[in-house]
Amino acid sequence: MTRSYAFLIGSLAAIWGASYLFIKVANRDFSPPAMMEIRLAIAAITLGLVLVATRGWKRAWEELGAAGVHGMAIGVLNGAVPFTLIALGEHHIDSGIAAIANATVPIFNVMLAPLMLPSERATGLRLVGVALGLVGVGVLSGAQPSVSLPFVLGTLAVVLSSVSYAVAGLWAQKRLRNATGPALATASMAGGALVLLPLALVYAPTHAPHWKPVASLLALTFLGTVLAQLLLYRALRLHGAFKVSLVTYLMPPMALFYGAVLLSEPVSYGTAGGLGLILAGVALGSGALRLARSRAEPVPP
Repeated sequence: MTRSYAFLIGSLAAIWGASYLFIKVANRDFSPPAMMEIRLAIAAITLGLVLVATRGWKRAWEELGAAGVHGMAIGVLNGAVPFTLIALGEHHIDSGIAAIANATVPIFNVMLAPLMLPSERATGLRLVGVALGLVGVGVLSGAQPSVSLPFVLGTLAVVLSSVSYAVAGLWAQKRLRNATGPALATASMAGGALVLLPLALVYAPTHAPHWKPVASLLALTFLGTVLAQLLLYRALRLHGAFKVSLVTYLMPPMALFYGAVLLSEPVSYGTAGGLGLILAGVALGSGALRLARSRAEPVPP
């Protein structure tokens, strides 16, 4: 079981960390809406085929029906909007910085939970974590060797994608308790592709893309979306949400490594400081640090 956990978490961190690299390269020839439309459409078709192959037509249709309109709407907030915002942001910032900015999702979960799930309240260290994470965003976007308005706006676009991810997760928790993971993934990808289609047609490529952006887009689709979704739901089923959430701490360093080695992106003190503050904020804000300590304490007889 330990080996399974290490393999799944390591694989997810490596794949999701590389997604920012793939987006950066695909950005060269694809507009963000066109890129993400292709990603979502192919992922929806592939995940749908996997769902039918594993469940059969009748059961697959029933599970998709359970996901319903809410599942497709989740695809807008969990796919079309954040995917496009991240790609827009990476026009102006490095892939590693985008990954760090996107690691703020748990912080916005804590901030928005009281509004969408009144039973969820953030107090004490969790509020400190939220503040620390927001300071980290400020350091990440402002404490760089050269800061321009496009750089700041690009960073904020990725941070806004984190808000969208957080809203989608809380909505799914509230509305989709009976939907299965594979069916929800299929419905959400389809919903995101449907909404993004008009914008993608307007901003379709005007020339034949180079093979590198095409290969990066295909890798983003089949590795960063389809395979990652399947690994994610397997990890959730075997190890639970808390252990799986620890991938948040591994993904940004992986993205920084890929960007520095493969794209020659610099790693500044501001980037490293922002990373440390955001991850510390995530640890406190999500309750992971407190929960880890409580689990380490001996149980009284």
